[in-house]
Amino acid sequence: MKRTILSLTTLALLAGGAQAQQAKELRLGVFPNVTHAAGLVGVQRGLFQKELGNVKLVVKEFANGSQVNEAFAAGAIDAAYVGPGPAMNAFMRGVPIQVYAGAANAGAVLVGRGDSGIRNVKGLAGKKVAVPTRGSTQDISLRHLLHENGLKATDEGGTVTIVPIDPANMPAAFAGKQVDAALVQEPWGAVMETQGAKLIANEKAIWAGGNYTTTVLVVNTKYAAQNPEAVKDLLRGHLAAINFIGKSNAGAQKAIADQIQTFTGKRPNTNELFKALARTRVTWDINLKTLAEYAQLNKEAGFARDVPDLDRFVNLSVVRGLAK
Repeated sequence: MKRTILSLTTLALLAGGAQAQQAKELRLGVFPNVTHAAGLVGVQRGLFQKELGNVKLVVKEFANGSQVNEAFAAGAIDAAYVGPGPAMNAFMRGVPIQVYAGAANAGAVLVGRGDSGIRNVKGLAGKKVAVPTRGSTQDISLRHLLHENGLKATDEGGTVTIVPIDPANMPAAFAGKQVDAALVQEPWGAVMETQGAKLIANEKAIWAGGNYTTTVLVVNTKYAAQNPEAVKDLLRGHLAAINFIGKSNAGAQKAIADQIQTFTGKRPNTNELFKALARTRVTWDINLKTLAEYAQLNKEAGFARDVPDLDRFVNLSVVRGLAK
């Protein structure tokens, strides 16, 4: 009887081990933004695939957090770089995801069309302002800025019209005078400056002196439970990309430009990428204090009824162990 129990236990352990190693691919979502620099560099330089080995990396390009949330809900991706706002909202709706690492702090700016006459946040009154999508990190940040300056969006009874536009399409929207200003991730702010836009608020003026998380690396919890080694390898690639960016600004610029061009057909120039990277802090760590404050801003903006339990939403234990 004892032998039978032992055999069954052994078989169960072996089955569990086999299940944990069954991944054949990892589907990763990335945006063509400098705030996703770790993802862009990791993909373009093959750093993820090197760590994943026989697990095939399948890269999926997204333009905004709403698209990522839809993909997670549909089971179409296993991990993604995304803003904390959309990630929080998906998590609170029951989508099985968890933050496994930070990816970038700051890296977003507020710019106005050169002929718009806007010189500060108060000047946004009665204007149209672009953000990547409704409920995005930039949307929530913009609403907070407006409130601090005595303004509100039109859907809150104010005069500022918020217009969702994919970041890579914002330069064309500026050129066509479809909007007057934009709160957008880099490099698209720098690109619009090259085209004559004026910087209204830099990355430090957006919120918390620039010490706030803009991008996180999120993993499907079911995938993580079944494929813990693949997730560790993903995080190893993530850390390798961050280290590369820290050591080689020129190399990072080229890799980012190459991957953005692959995704969008548009290639930021060297000056734009230098400025964009200078405004972005690429890091795996997360300032949990500002993340909690951000959760409150998300609720304040009306995109959530409550705030998430950060102990359940964020799991940095694996990346912290790998970063030692």
